[in-house]
Amino acid sequence: MGGGPVPEGEGGWQPVAPSPVAFDGLPVPHELTEDEIQQLVRDFAAAAERALAAGFRVVEIHGAHGYLINSFLSPAANHRTDSYGGSWENRLRFPLQVVDAVRAVWPDDLPVLFRTSATDWLTENPEDPREGWTGDDTVRLAKELTAHGVDLLDVSTGGLVRDARISVGPGYQVPFAEQVRRATGIPTSAVGLILEPAQAEEIVASGQADAVMLGRELLRDPHWAHHAAEALGAEPRWPDPYGYAVVRRRTAKA
Repeated sequence: MGGGPVPEGEGGWQPVAPSPVAFDGLPVPHELTEDEIQQLVRDFAAAAERALAAGFRVVEIHGAHGYLINSFLSPAANHRTDSYGGSWENRLRFPLQVVDAVRAVWPDDLPVLFRTSATDWLTENPEDPREGWTGDDTVRLAKELTAHGVDLLDVSTGGLVRDARISVGPGYQVPFAEQVRRATGIPTSAVGLILEPAQAEEIVASGQADAVMLGRELLRDPHWAHHAAEALGAEPRWPDPYGYAVVRRRTAKA
């Protein structure tokens, strides 16, 4: 099993990035040329067109967790000196071009979401000399994304560097979603160790975020939303094939 990178000679490939900065000892990525960047923009648009043709009604652009868009945004990964690196405006160029390309092929009445890492947790550590991405940067980014047609910012954190110091606990990323929402009025979703129905309800009801996104909890319990509705005193709408089993379960409890 291993878990390490697969050599190119054994079917692996060289990763690509804005700059040849390796992630914690992994292979050094190829620095994308401007022509390659433009091809990637077209690839994002083509992917959105395929999603639309397949019947999807919402599309989310993944700009978080050290993936390509995130690595263009953060100065910790983007060391370019051309029009795609250096200044704030330059580091935003590729992400905004992707958003524009997706929005151009996605119907105006269907939403485009953008997932971001609100911080890479570098500047929160005063002992770390690396320049990173911050919550204040994300507020600025949110304003730009909205101007380019993004409907909701899905706010996560981290993923750019392996050695970041992160204080993990239930709802630990929610304050970043709240910061964006309160500073800009832009709809946000919150993620990160949102485990209990009452916890999720409080996040939305208190105005910390407009929605919550769940990952591992839905893997553990695919019917989490139905169970949450019951826990919060609402009547869940179970699919018809489940209805008889639900009635039997309630009857047995009674």
